[in-house]
Amino acid sequence: MKLSKLFFAAALLSLATPALAQTALDDIKTAGALRIGTEGTYAPFTFHDASGALVGFDVEIGEAIADKLGVKAEFVEGPWDGLIAGIDANRYDVVINQVGINPERQAKYDFSEPYIASKAALVVKQDNTDITTFEDLKGKRAAQTLTSNFGKLAQEYGAELVGTEGFDQSIALVLQGRADATINDSLSFYDFKKQQPDAQVKVVATAEDADFSGVLLAKNKPELLAAINEALEAIKADGTYAEISQKYFGEDVSQ
Repeated sequence: MKLSKLFFAAALLSLATPALAQTALDDIKTAGALRIGTEGTYAPFTFHDASGALVGFDVEIGEAIADKLGVKAEFVEGPWDGLIAGIDANRYDVVINQVGINPERQAKYDFSEPYIASKAALVVKQDNTDITTFEDLKGKRAAQTLTSNFGKLAQEYGAELVGTEGFDQSIALVLQGRADATINDSLSFYDFKKQQPDAQVKVVATAEDADFSGVLLAKNKPELLAAINEALEAIKADGTYAEISQKYFGEDVSQ
Protein backbone atom coordinates (compact mmCIF):
# COMPACT_ATOMS: atom_id res chain seq x y z
CA MET A 1 0.00 0.00 0.00
CA LYS A 2 2.79 2.36 0.96
CA LEU A 3 4.63 1.46 -2.26
CA SER A 4 1.56 2.32 -4.34
CA LYS A 5 1.31 5.69 -2.65
CA LEU A 6 4.98 6.36 -3.44
CA PHE A 7 4.45 5.55 -7.12
CA PHE A 8 1.35 7.79 -7.18
CA ALA A 9 3.24 10.66 -5.57
CA ALA A 10 6.12 10.27 -8.04
CA ALA A 11 3.67 10.31 -10.94
CA LEU A 12 2.07 13.50 -9.65
CA LEU A 13 5.48 15.11 -9.23
CA SER A 14 6.47 14.30 -12.80
CA LEU A 15 3.25 15.87 -14.07
CA ALA A 16 3.79 18.98 -11.97
CA THR A 17 7.32 19.58 -13.27
CA PRO A 18 7.31 19.25 -17.07
CA ALA A 19 10.61 18.91 -18.91
CA LEU A 20 12.12 22.16 -20.17
CA ALA A 21 11.35 22.80 -23.83
CA GLN A 22 14.18 22.34 -26.33
CA THR A 23 15.39 25.72 -27.60
CA ALA A 24 16.41 26.54 -31.17
CA LEU A 25 20.02 26.61 -30.00
CA ASP A 26 19.60 23.16 -28.45
CA ASP A 27 18.18 21.87 -31.75
CA ILE A 28 21.19 23.20 -33.65
CA LYS A 29 23.65 21.65 -31.23
CA THR A 30 21.78 18.36 -31.31
CA ALA A 31 21.83 18.38 -35.13
CA GLY A 32 25.49 19.42 -35.12
CA ALA A 33 24.91 22.02 -37.83
CA LEU A 34 23.90 25.66 -38.23
CA ARG A 35 21.81 25.89 -41.40
CA ILE A 36 22.64 29.13 -43.22
CA GLY A 37 20.58 30.58 -46.06
CA THR A 38 22.64 32.44 -48.66
CA GLU A 39 22.57 33.33 -52.37
CA GLY A 40 25.88 31.98 -53.61
CA THR A 41 25.82 34.47 -56.49
CA TYR A 42 26.84 37.73 -54.79
CA ALA A 43 30.60 38.29 -54.86
CA PRO A 44 32.60 38.99 -52.78
CA PHE A 45 30.12 38.05 -50.06
CA THR A 46 28.79 34.66 -51.17
CA PHE A 47 29.76 33.12 -54.51
CA HIS A 48 31.37 30.12 -56.20
CA ASP A 49 35.05 30.15 -57.10
CA ALA A 50 36.61 28.62 -60.21
CA SER A 51 36.52 25.18 -58.62
CA GLY A 52 32.81 25.50 -57.85
CA ALA A 53 33.31 25.83 -54.08
CA LEU A 54 31.07 28.22 -52.15
CA VAL A 55 33.29 31.03 -50.85
CA GLY A 56 33.08 34.65 -49.78
CA PHE A 57 33.14 37.03 -46.85
CA ASP A 58 29.70 36.04 -45.56
CA VAL A 59 30.49 32.36 -46.06
CA GLU A 60 33.59 32.59 -43.88
CA ILE A 61 31.76 34.67 -41.27
CA GLY A 62 29.06 31.98 -41.17
CA GLU A 63 31.67 29.24 -40.79
CA ALA A 64 33.36 31.16 -37.98
CA ILE A 65 30.07 31.66 -36.12
CA ALA A 66 29.20 27.97 -36.47
CA ASP A 67 32.64 27.03 -35.18
CA LYS A 68 32.12 29.15 -32.05
CA LEU A 69 28.76 27.41 -31.52
CA GLY A 70 30.55 24.08 -31.71
CA VAL A 71 28.78 22.92 -34.88
CA LYS A 72 29.45 22.87 -38.62
CA ALA A 73 28.09 25.40 -41.10
CA GLU A 74 25.56 23.95 -43.53
CA PHE A 75 24.77 26.33 -46.39
CA VAL A 76 21.43 26.31 -48.21
CA GLU A 77 21.51 28.38 -51.40
CA GLY A 78 18.57 30.21 -52.91
CA PRO A 79 17.63 33.33 -54.89
CA TRP A 80 17.49 36.65 -53.06
CA ASP A 81 13.77 37.17 -53.70
CA GLY A 82 12.85 34.19 -51.54
CA LEU A 83 15.85 34.06 -49.25
CA ILE A 84 14.40 35.72 -46.15
CA ALA A 85 11.09 33.88 -46.58
CA GLY A 86 13.05 30.66 -46.18
CA ILE A 87 13.29 31.47 -42.48
CA ASP A 88 9.49 31.30 -42.24
CA ALA A 89 9.52 27.91 -43.97
CA ASN A 90 12.27 26.64 -41.63
CA ARG A 91 14.57 25.90 -44.55
CA TYR A 92 17.46 27.19 -42.45
CA ASP A 93 18.20 28.69 -39.05
CA VAL A 94 19.71 32.01 -40.13
CA VAL A 95 20.36 34.09 -43.25
CA ILE A 96 23.88 35.47 -43.76
CA ASN A 97 23.82 37.38 -47.03
CA GLN A 98 24.51 41.07 -46.48
CA VAL A 99 20.98 41.57 -45.19
CA GLY A 100 20.61 45.22 -44.28
CA ILE A 101 19.12 45.99 -40.88
CA ASN A 102 16.04 48.17 -41.33
CA PRO A 103 12.79 48.79 -39.39
CA GLU A 104 10.64 46.88 -41.87
CA ARG A 105 12.67 43.69 -41.48
CA GLN A 106 13.10 44.19 -37.74
CA ALA A 107 9.32 44.20 -37.35
CA LYS A 108 9.20 40.57 -38.46
CA TYR A 109 12.66 39.14 -37.75
CA ASP A 110 15.50 39.44 -35.28
CA PHE A 111 19.01 40.54 -36.20
CA SER A 112 22.34 39.97 -34.59
CA GLU A 113 24.54 42.89 -33.71
CA PRO A 114 25.85 44.42 -36.98
CA TYR A 115 28.87 42.61 -38.39
CA ILE A 116 29.61 44.81 -41.42
CA ALA A 117 29.14 48.47 -42.31
CA SER A 118 28.72 50.09 -45.70
CA LYS A 119 29.10 53.83 -46.32
CA ALA A 120 28.66 56.12 -49.28
CA ALA A 121 32.17 56.72 -50.63
CA LEU A 122 33.23 59.59 -52.88
CA VAL A 123 35.61 58.21 -55.52
CA VAL A 124 37.79 60.28 -57.84
CA LYS A 125 40.78 59.74 -60.11
CA GLN A 126 44.09 59.35 -58.29
CA ASP A 127 45.48 62.70 -59.53
CA ASN A 128 42.30 64.70 -58.84
CA THR A 129 42.94 67.47 -56.32
CA ASP A 130 39.79 69.53 -57.00
CA ILE A 131 37.40 67.22 -55.17
CA THR A 132 38.13 66.36 -51.54
CA THR A 133 34.66 66.61 -49.98
CA PHE A 134 31.08 65.90 -51.00
CA GLU A 135 30.48 69.66 -51.17
CA ASP A 136 33.09 69.89 -53.95
CA LEU A 137 30.72 67.98 -56.26
CA LYS A 138 28.78 71.16 -57.01
CA GLY A 139 28.96 71.73 -60.76
CA LYS A 140 30.99 68.55 -61.33
CA ARG A 141 30.04 65.42 -63.30
CA ALA A 142 29.18 62.38 -61.18
CA ALA A 143 28.87 58.94 -62.80
CA GLN A 144 25.81 57.33 -61.21
CA THR A 145 22.92 54.97 -61.82
CA LEU A 146 20.21 57.56 -62.14
CA THR A 147 17.59 56.05 -59.83
CA SER A 148 19.97 54.98 -57.05
CA ASN A 149 20.25 56.56 -53.62
CA PHE A 150 23.85 57.41 -54.48
CA GLY A 151 22.68 59.26 -57.59
CA LYS A 152 20.19 61.24 -55.52
CA LEU A 153 22.90 62.07 -53.02
CA ALA A 154 25.19 63.35 -55.79
CA GLN A 155 22.36 65.56 -57.06
CA GLU A 156 21.77 66.92 -53.57
CA TYR A 157 25.38 68.09 -53.56
CA GLY A 158 24.84 69.84 -56.90
CA ALA A 159 26.49 67.38 -59.26
CA GLU A 160 25.51 66.88 -62.89
CA LEU A 161 24.73 63.19 -63.32
CA VAL A 162 26.29 61.04 -66.02
CA GLY A 163 24.07 57.97 -66.24
CA THR A 164 25.61 54.50 -65.86
CA GLU A 165 24.42 50.93 -65.37
CA GLY A 166 26.36 50.19 -62.21
CA PHE A 167 29.57 50.40 -60.19
CA ASP A 168 32.00 49.09 -62.82
CA GLN A 169 30.81 51.49 -65.49
CA SER A 170 30.85 54.40 -63.04
CA ILE A 171 34.48 53.70 -62.13
CA ALA A 172 35.38 53.31 -65.82
CA LEU A 173 33.97 56.75 -66.65
CA VAL A 174 35.96 58.32 -63.82
CA LEU A 175 39.16 56.64 -65.04
CA GLN A 176 38.45 57.79 -68.62
CA GLY A 177 37.89 61.36 -67.47
CA ARG A 178 34.31 61.33 -68.73
CA ALA A 179 33.14 61.95 -65.16
CA ASP A 180 34.84 63.76 -62.31
CA ALA A 181 33.65 61.46 -59.54
CA THR A 182 31.21 58.82 -58.43
CA ILE A 183 29.49 58.21 -55.13
CA ASN A 184 29.27 54.50 -54.53
CA ASP A 185 29.25 51.77 -51.94
CA SER A 186 32.46 51.64 -49.88
CA LEU A 187 32.40 47.83 -49.77
CA SER A 188 32.18 47.65 -53.57
CA PHE A 189 35.14 50.01 -53.81
CA TYR A 190 37.27 48.02 -51.35
CA ASP A 191 36.51 44.84 -53.28
CA PHE A 192 37.40 46.57 -56.58
CA LYS A 193 40.74 47.80 -55.20
CA LYS A 194 41.47 44.37 -53.80
CA GLN A 195 40.99 42.90 -57.27
CA GLN A 196 42.68 45.80 -59.11
CA PRO A 197 45.15 47.42 -56.70
CA ASP A 198 46.81 49.46 -59.45
CA ALA A 199 43.60 51.16 -60.59
CA GLN A 200 44.16 54.93 -60.46
CA VAL A 201 41.17 55.85 -58.31
CA LYS A 202 40.85 56.77 -54.64
CA VAL A 203 38.28 57.51 -51.96
CA VAL A 204 38.47 61.11 -50.77
CA ALA A 205 35.48 61.14 -48.41
CA THR A 206 32.94 58.80 -46.84
CA ALA A 207 29.54 59.60 -45.38
CA GLU A 208 29.24 59.68 -41.59
CA ASP A 209 26.15 57.47 -41.59
CA ALA A 210 26.56 53.79 -42.37
CA ASP A 211 24.22 51.03 -43.45
CA PHE A 212 24.68 47.93 -41.31
CA SER A 213 24.06 44.27 -42.04
CA GLY A 214 23.44 41.50 -39.53
CA VAL A 215 22.64 37.82 -39.19
CA LEU A 216 18.87 37.43 -39.66
CA LEU A 217 16.81 34.85 -37.76
CA ALA A 218 13.23 34.24 -36.66
CA LYS A 219 11.91 36.08 -33.64
CA ASN A 220 11.52 34.46 -30.21
CA LYS A 221 14.80 32.56 -30.29
CA PRO A 222 16.66 34.49 -27.57
CA GLU A 223 19.20 31.77 -26.77
CA LEU A 224 20.24 31.44 -30.40
CA LEU A 225 20.42 35.21 -30.87
CA ALA A 226 22.58 35.60 -27.76
CA ALA A 227 24.88 32.78 -28.87
CA ILE A 228 25.35 34.35 -32.33
CA ASN A 229 26.16 37.74 -30.78
CA GLU A 230 28.66 36.08 -28.44
CA ALA A 231 30.22 34.29 -31.41
CA LEU A 232 30.55 37.55 -33.36
CA GLU A 233 32.15 39.23 -30.37
CA ALA A 234 34.55 36.31 -29.99
CA ILE A 235 35.71 36.28 -33.63
CA LYS A 236 36.36 40.02 -33.45
CA ALA A 237 38.32 39.61 -30.21
CA ASP A 238 40.50 36.73 -31.41
CA GLY A 239 41.40 38.28 -34.78
CA THR A 240 39.34 35.92 -36.95
CA TYR A 241 37.09 38.72 -38.18
CA ALA A 242 40.04 40.99 -39.03
CA GLU A 243 41.67 38.18 -41.01
CA ILE A 244 38.51 37.54 -43.06
CA SER A 245 37.93 41.26 -43.59
CA GLN A 246 41.48 41.84 -44.82
CA LYS A 247 41.25 38.82 -47.12
CA TYR A 248 38.21 40.12 -49.00
CA PHE A 249 38.46 43.90 -48.65
CA GLY A 250 41.92 44.84 -47.46
CA GLU A 251 40.15 46.92 -44.82
CA ASP A 252 38.32 46.60 -41.52
CA VAL A 253 34.69 46.71 -42.64
CA SER A 254 33.10 46.28 -39.22
CA GLN A 255 32.31 49.98 -38.74
